[in-house]
Amino acid sequence: MTTGTAACITAIIHFADGISIVASAPCPEEVRQQLAAYVLGRCDDVLWPDAARGVRTLLNDGRLNEAIALYFEHTGSRWEQERLELVTTRHGDYRMQDAERRPMQDADWLAERFERARGHLRAVAYRMLGSVPDAEDAVQEAWLRLSRADASGIENINGWLTTVVARVSLNMLQSRSVRREEALDGRVPDPIVTLTDPRDPERQAVLADSVGLALLVVLESLAPAERLAFVLHDMFDIPFEQIASMVDRTPAAARQLASRARQRVRTAAVPDPDRITQQRVADAFLAAVREGNIQGLIDVLHPDVVFRIDGGTQRPGATRVVHGAHAVVEGAMRFASTAPYARQVFVNGAPGFVGRHPDGRIMSVIGMTIRHGKIVELHAVTDAERLAKLDLPPL
Repeated sequence: MTTGTAACITAIIHFADGISIVASAPCPEEVRQQLAAYVLGRCDDVLWPDAARGVRTLLNDGRLNEAIALYFEHTGSRWEQERLELVTTRHGDYRMQDAERRPMQDADWLAERFERARGHLRAVAYRMLGSVPDAEDAVQEAWLRLSRADASGIENINGWLTTVVARVSLNMLQSRSVRREEALDGRVPDPIVTLTDPRDPERQAVLADSVGLALLVVLESLAPAERLAFVLHDMFDIPFEQIASMVDRTPAAARQLASRARQRVRTAAVPDPDRITQQRVADAFLAAVREGNIQGLIDVLHPDVVFRIDGGTQRPGATRVVHGAHAVVEGAMRFASTAPYARQVFVNGAPGFVGRHPDGRIMSVIGMTIRHGKIVELHAVTDAERLAKLDLPPL
């Protein structure tokens, strides 16, 4: 490898069995410094926060080869090869550049990078929108824009895609704002339903999208710009300088948006961390409904429990909010005849159940928030149209 203007050349080649580094004289220390800066800049804080922290730690300890290996483990595919060139600028200093950069317009390469980011993008969109179909639409729009863009000028594809998804989601939220008077209190975001314990490693990919329904309900009450600022900064550690451009405000104003949202979010019920207790309470609730045991229900419900029931826009009367244990018990007893057909599941990572008719048709998805051994919130989706669109597992 030679070049007429390079002070030296460094090649990083990623093979399936590891990393090899070849550095030539005359300036190995500058090579190491430039290489460290390059790898640190490329390790994505949003998509791989743990890896980014690990790379920084290794670089601070002077363990460059290990930092590069960690970088490739999280950002390089099995077949990707990067060749980096340290060149002398006209001012006499050095900069690192790709010597053989993969063409950014390569459709297969772009598609692979997008698929690797899809889970992260879907998680951002779901928290922004509270709707699984809308989140998928926002992610798909990001792919369409990437496929049409001149990607050669995009330095950080993951950051670029996150920005696009956030902007698309913001536009969708703003278009919804004219309908905010429509039974906002009864609106329940789309639940994410799984059959196995969310601690099961095999379900982690599915539950990456999930966040508690109680928190999502509070997010629904935020102004679009507040929601974007809170979700991106507090949930994904995106700096306010980047958020500011998305909401056409200064970084200080974006920080204030997140602060106002944070005050509202503090009102969301926080579930017990003890999953055994949560499951015990959920089991007792369903058993009491099946048995018609009023006192059993009273025992597991908080006196000020809130039950949100989203029956959809086509049945406004079916969307309501029920307050207090006695009112919730009265409503629950109406479903005692179908309770034997209900299936216990996990809803957004917490205990819940799917209500079914005797013939197996889905009638509801109900999630619970359990705190200090009592059910403090229940969230139900009973809208048949929305239920049909949910990605429910076989029951």
